[in-house]
Amino acid sequence: MPRYRLTIEYDGTGLVGWQRQDNGPSVQQALEEAFTAFCGESVTLSAAGRTDAGVHALGQVAHVDLDRDWPAETVRKAVNQHLRPQPISILDAAEVDEEFHARFSAVERAYLYRIISRPSPLALEQGQAWHVPRLLDAGAMHETAQVLVGHNDFSTFRDAQCQAKSPVKTLDELTVGRTGELIEVRARARSFLHRQVRSMVGSLMHVGEGKWSAADLRAALEARDRAACGVIAPACGLYLVEVGYR
Repeated sequence: MPRYRLTIEYDGTGLVGWQRQDNGPSVQQALEEAFTAFCGESVTLSAAGRTDAGVHALGQVAHVDLDRDWPAETVRKAVNQHLRPQPISILDAAEVDEEFHARFSAVERAYLYRIISRPSPLALEQGQAWHVPRLLDAGAMHETAQVLVGHNDFSTFRDAQCQAKSPVKTLDELTVGRTGELIEVRARARSFLHRQVRSMVGSLMHVGEGKWSAADLRAALEARDRAACGVIAPACGLYLVEVGYR
């Protein structure tokens, strides 16, 4: 039974997230239905991460097993054809061995969070970024973000519904940069807790406003208490950028 690795891009606006759910359309459902339309098989896709409702992806990775050995390029083209007009696209398909698993073989995940800091509301970027109608100090955000880098207990930045066995994670990178009105927060780690990135970004926003200092962020981290977290950044600004494998 051949296994295919898929690299997928999608706009999460209007979707309930990656995982199939009863309360609305999901990325997983759309892809599985497109595969059935293509090859007549009932399939189940496994993804590197289950993005939440409204979260986007530039490089989500999933795998699927098919009964027939199709050329990978045929899979990509045919499934994309059946996905139209939904905002989901398979960027690349490759046949892999059965030991590959999109989730468990991953050794790194990279996320991007986009903030547009300006007084006027968004027109073209609505649903694609967090609009903050105040000027944020991106330099202070970046400097203070380094408090969170490393091996820490991230209970403060963990959603109450998180199913991870431990709140302890190693955050390899957390950077903040500005280009004009756009502020980009980039995070990289082997794995993340549920809503960890959005929780960290919301707390860093307080730093950008001048409401929190590095000491405040460190105190929030060391509290290991969800109540110590700042606001939770909205889903619309978050993108799963890349999943790394050995």
